[in-house]
Amino acid sequence: MLFDAGKSFRNVIVHQALIYGFLLHSFAVFQCVFSATHNTQLICSHQPILALVGHDVILPCHLEPEVNAGFWTVVWTKPGLDPEYVHYHQTGRLLFEDQNPSYYYRTRLFMDGLISGNVSMKIFKVKKSDTGKYRCFIPALQKEASIQLLVGSVSTPFIKVSSNHSTRAVLKCRSEGWYPEPEVSWLDGEGHVLSAGPTKTVRGPDDLYTVSSRVTVDKGHGNRFTCRVQQTNINQTRETHINVTAAFSRVQSSSGWHTILTPCFSCLLLLLLIIIIIDSHKKNSK
Repeated sequence: MLFDAGKSFRNVIVHQALIYGFLLHSFAVFQCVFSATHNTQLICSHQPILALVGHDVILPCHLEPEVNAGFWTVVWTKPGLDPEYVHYHQTGRLLFEDQNPSYYYRTRLFMDGLISGNVSMKIFKVKKSDTGKYRCFIPALQKEASIQLLVGSVSTPFIKVSSNHSTRAVLKCRSEGWYPEPEVSWLDGEGHVLSAGPTKTVRGPDDLYTVSSRVTVDKGHGNRFTCRVQQTNINQTRETHINVTAAFSRVQSSSGWHTILTPCFSCLLLLLLIIIIIDSHKKNSK
């Protein structure tokens, strides 16, 4: 009986030792995980991200050191929206019911990248209204970081040449659909900035800008000029080049044909009218 009591006592000791060892191991694992997550930083780009209307863009954010965020909630918001949720990732999927309608089917996270701490968000078919500050929040870490998105719209300028002087020509440059408001400048063939008249700017109902400018230049042989439209905030520039001599030759050629064809067309109309009158007179005589 004493033997059985001693055996039971040993079993209790072993059982308690196992429980203590398990608890100690669990605590050590928890401490390691807590230490790892506690020291983890959420880092987003400190530089503004640029995107053009209609293009796709990635807002880069990551965890450092790398932590598997595949099973964590990742929340992207844009302050000022109602609701402010741009992308709400939970239990491995996007919660559409919490997402702002203007971002429906336009955002995604990189599922393969989450396991290595990549919590970047991609926005498809960027709109002008997407510009602004975004916040990424990881509830499990109680960490958040912000990133700025700048959205722009651009177009290629068009140059039209006209002249009422034998040695000088007027160049008119026009470009539509810009955002933010751009600047216009003229350059000669050597890249020197020319003195031009004030730029005319019109803001349309869609908040996009149309700019136009004109400059008077000489019709010297081989004169090449450039109309440059640029927006420094979004680092975008569009240029169109023109050779005044060649362009004016085309204008003169077109004007020459117009001079020849106009009287011919008038004669044909007059002849047709005479034929109609004669034919009508013959019918009345019968």
